Amino acid sequence: MSRKEREGPEPEQEAAVGSSPFFAGMGRDEPPSEDPDRTEALPGAPPPGAEAALDGQASRYFASLDASVGSLQQRAQQLIDRVNDSRKEDHTVMSGFRESLLLKVSGLAEQLEERLFHLYDLNNELIQERLQELGEVMERVGQAEAELQQVCRTVEAAYHDLCLQPET
Repeated sequence: MSRKEREGPEPEQEAAVGSSPFFAGMGRDEPPSEDPDRTEALPGAPPPGAEAALDGQASRYFASLDASVGSLQQRAQQLIDRVNDSRKEDHTVMSGFRESLLLKVSGLAEQLEERLFHLYDLNNELIQERLQELGEVMERVGQAEAELQQVCRTVEAAYHDLCLQPET
């Protein structure tokens, strides 16, 4: 974009223009005739020596512009570095949080496992007691069955004795 097409300097450039001694007297609000170093010239013909002065002013202007751009690039890089550092810190915090959470979850899982094993032991003891009681009951049932069989044989023998006796 040429200088004629520019509508005005950017905000950062305005700050550089306002603070640089080179740009003193080159404000947009000042008419060009107020500067004593400037001479009236016809629009088609530059005064003698004006090209050299313009080249010197232009080179100083572009040097200042380059310094402003460099400063902006440096500030942008610093901001990017700060964002990256912040991201690294966030990653470190999240990694620490993850490790801490894993340790806590592992500890809770171990506690749960111990409680389950304790409950399994209690249930096993109850089952053993009930199985022992069942064994004792089954043994008594077996004894009762044997006694009943003995009673049945005795009754059967008595019935046979009664039925087989001759009538007198």
